[in-house]
Amino acid sequence: MRIWSESFQPRGPIPARYAMGRAEGLSDNRNPHLAWDEVPEGTRSFALLCIDPDAPTVPETVGREDMQIPVEQPRAEFVHWVMADVAAQVHAIAEGSCSDGVTARGKQSPPGPEGARQGLNDYTGWFAGDADMGGDYFGYDGPYPPANDLRVHRYFFRLFALDVARLELPARFTAADVLRAVQGHVLAEAVVYGAYTLNPAVRAPG
Repeated sequence: MRIWSESFQPRGPIPARYAMGRAEGLSDNRNPHLAWDEVPEGTRSFALLCIDPDAPTVPETVGREDMQIPVEQPRAEFVHWVMADVAAQVHAIAEGSCSDGVTARGKQSPPGPEGARQGLNDYTGWFAGDADMGGDYFGYDGPYPPANDLRVHRYFFRLFALDVARLELPARFTAADVLRAVQGHVLAEAVVYGAYTLNPAVRAPG
């Protein structure tokens, strides 16, 4: 199975319009175009995740003007998109069809392919307790890495071809829930990633 995007080149920079944040503040937050083919026989649905494995793990270093977050700081995953039960006949997602703009306190019913379900991304936890932004963030919300981070962040779009039409998931599900539910049902997986940074001292590849 193969996945690609017309919105960015593999391993290349992701344009700012697909990010939640840019140097000047909030960005367009449009989901990128994605398409896939060479789907295995017996596929009954797809699941899609977008994960940044380069999130800093020391919160007090984020956003500071008096220091740069070192590349060597231990990193953790930050989930930007969780979608399950994408119908087997769907082989593309159009740019901006699932997210177009930043919704304070999160999109509650984000658009998407008919019948698909979208889970919580990690802005839910990041904005928890914020009076203006706190809430449940469903669907896609794009990159917004710290501007003082010396590491270029990578955003992996992982597509799973599954032998079931519907996954067993809770109403408010996360990427971890999806990864547990797909066990034993994955016929194939395809991955593509792009890179993004807001640090003027660092250049994204490409």
